[in-house]
Amino acid sequence: MDESRALFLEVILLLGGGILAGTIFKRIGLGTVLGYLFAGIVMGPVLRLVEGDGTEILHIGELGVVFLLFIIGLELKASRLWALRRQIFGLGLAQVALSGAAIMGIAVYLGIDWRAGFVIGFGLALSSTAFGLQLLEEAGETNTRHGQAAFSVLLFQDLAVVPLLAVLPFLAPTSDPAAGFDPMQFGLSVGAILALIVAGRYLLNPLFRIMANAGAREVMIGAALFVVLGSAMLMAMAGFSMAMGAFIAGVMLAESSYRHELEADIEPFRGILLGLFFIGVGLSVDLAIVAREWLTILVATPALLTVKAVILYWLSRLFGESHNSAARVSALLPQGGEFAFVLFASAAANAIFSVETSSLLVAIVTLSMALTPLTAFIGNRLSAELQEEQLDEDFEGAGSDVLIIGFSRFAQITAQVLLSNGTDVTIIDSSAERIRNAARFGFRIYFGSGLRRDVLEAAGIRRAKIVAVCTNNQETTDQIVDLIRAQFPTIRLYVRSYDRNHSLSLLARGVEYEIRETLESALVFGAETLEGLGVDAETADAIVDDVRRRDFERLKLQQVEGLYAGMDMMNQRKATPEPLIKPKPKLQLVEPKTDPSSAAPTPPAAPRRRLLGRRRIRQE
Repeated sequence: MDESRALFLEVILLLGGGILAGTIFKRIGLGTVLGYLFAGIVMGPVLRLVEGDGTEILHIGELGVVFLLFIIGLELKASRLWALRRQIFGLGLAQVALSGAAIMGIAVYLGIDWRAGFVIGFGLALSSTAFGLQLLEEAGETNTRHGQAAFSVLLFQDLAVVPLLAVLPFLAPTSDPAAGFDPMQFGLSVGAILALIVAGRYLLNPLFRIMANAGAREVMIGAALFVVLGSAMLMAMAGFSMAMGAFIAGVMLAESSYRHELEADIEPFRGILLGLFFIGVGLSVDLAIVAREWLTILVATPALLTVKAVILYWLSRLFGESHNSAARVSALLPQGGEFAFVLFASAAANAIFSVETSSLLVAIVTLSMALTPLTAFIGNRLSAELQEEQLDEDFEGAGSDVLIIGFSRFAQITAQVLLSNGTDVTIIDSSAERIRNAARFGFRIYFGSGLRRDVLEAAGIRRAKIVAVCTNNQETTDQIVDLIRAQFPTIRLYVRSYDRNHSLSLLARGVEYEIRETLESALVFGAETLEGLGVDAETADAIVDDVRRRDFERLKLQQVEGLYAGMDMMNQRKATPEPLIKPKPKLQLVEPKTDPSSAAPTPPAAPRRRLLGRRRIRQE
C-alpha cells in the first residue's frame, strides 16, 4: 500500500473510530470528549491501527481550539469582555499564581530543582481550554455564572502561556540573561496586536459586506476561514497562542451584522477539528511510561486534581461566586492543559529537565484530561443547584401582532388586557414550570429563550407589530433589547423597566415605550391611601397626576443631563398643583351599623378602583 493510501486509511479510521466512540459514550452519558479520548487510545497505543505518537494529529486538532475561541469571541462584545475584567485578571491571575506556587512547592519539597519545579508547577497550573469549554458547551452552560467564571480563568491562562514560554531561556542551566529580551520580538508582538485590532475594527465589516453582496456562499465560508486562520497565524508569529489571535478576531466581529453567519460557517469545522484534537491526545499516551511509572502517575494525578480543585473553589468563593458556582468551576478546571505539552517539550529542549521527565508529566496531564468528565460530573452532583428543566421547542402556529417575551406576573396581566380585546398574542418563556402552570389557565406559551435569534425568528418576530419584553431580570431584558435592536432594528419595542436607571438605559437604546414595573401600582396605592385619610377622590387624582407629570418631566431631563438632574422637581415642598378643589374635612370613622336581625355587621363598600393612565414617554 503506497503512502497516500495509507494516509487515506488513517483518516477513515480516525473518523470512524471517533464517530463510533463519541456516539456510544454520549448515549451512556459519559460525553463525547471521553469517547474521543478512548478512541485515540484504542486506535493508537493499544491496537496500533494509527502510526505515530499523535503529534501531527494534535497539531491539526489544535485548530479546533482556535475555531472554538473564535466562536466564543463572536459572542463576547468588547463591553461584555470589559465587564469580566475582574474575573479574568482577578480570579484568573490568582488561580495561576497560587496553583503554580503550590505545585512548585510540592515539587521542591520532593527534591526537584527549583528551576524544574517552577516549570512543573506553572505548567500543571494551566487547565485545558478544549476540555473545559467543550464540556460547558455540551451542557449548555457557557453563559451561566460558573461558565463565565471558568471562561475567565481559561482566558487568563492562555495569556499566561506567553510569559511562561519567554522565561524558559532564563531557567536553562547555560542561559545568557542578556539574550533573553529581544526588542524586535517585543515590537513585533505589540505591532501584531495593534494590527489585528485596527483590521478588526475598520476592515473586516466592509470586506464581508462586499462578499455578501456578491452572493457567493462558498466565498463567505472561505473568508471566514481566512480571517480565523490569518489572525491566529499573525498572533503565533508575534509569540502569542493561535487561539488568542482567533479570540481577538472574534471579539472584533462581535458587533458585526454578519456574526451569526460567520458562526454558522465555522461551527462544522470547529466540531470536527476539536474531536480530532481529543483523539490526538489519546494517541499521544505512552503506555510504556504508564506501565513503568504507574505508581507515580497513580499518586500524582489525583493529587494534581485535588490541589487545583481546592484552590479554585476557595478563590471562586473569595471572588464572590456562590457555593454551587465555585463547586462547578473547581470540578471543571482541575486538569492539566494542552499548553503544558508545549511548555514541557520546550523545557526539555532547554535542558531544564530530562526528556523522560517531560514524558512522565505529559502522561499525568493526559490522564487528568481523561478524568475531567468524571470530575465535572462529581461537581454537578455536589452542587445543590437544580438544573432548569428543558422542553422541546415547538413553534407551530406562532406569529401574531404582539410577541411577548417572558411570562412574568407583569406579562400575565398585560396578556389578559390584549386577549380581552381579541388581539392575537404569541408568548415565549424559558421556564418549563411557568409554561405548565400557565397551561392550566388556558394560556398557550411557546418554550424558548428570547436571547436566541433563531427562537425569535421561529416565534414570528418579523410578523409582529410590537414586541413586549416583560422578563424579570434587568440584565436579561437588556440583552434581549440589544439583540432585537441589532438584528431587527425596525421592530417596535415595549419594555418592562426595573427602576429609573433602567428606564433611562432603555430610552437610550431607543425603545418605543418603557414603564417601571411598580410605578402605576404605587400611584394607585398612594391615591387610595389619601382617600383612606379623608382626601376626596378628585383631589387625590389631581395630586397623583401632578406626581406623574413631575416624574415624566424629570425623566426627560435626566435623559439629557444625567441621573442626578432635576432633584428639586421631586423635592418640591408644595406637591399639590393649582388650581385644585379645596379638600374636604377629614372623614370621621364611625362604627358600622348592625342589623338587629343579623349577628354579622354590614360589610363596608368595596374601595373604588381606578385605572390611572400613564403618559407615553418618547425619546425626543
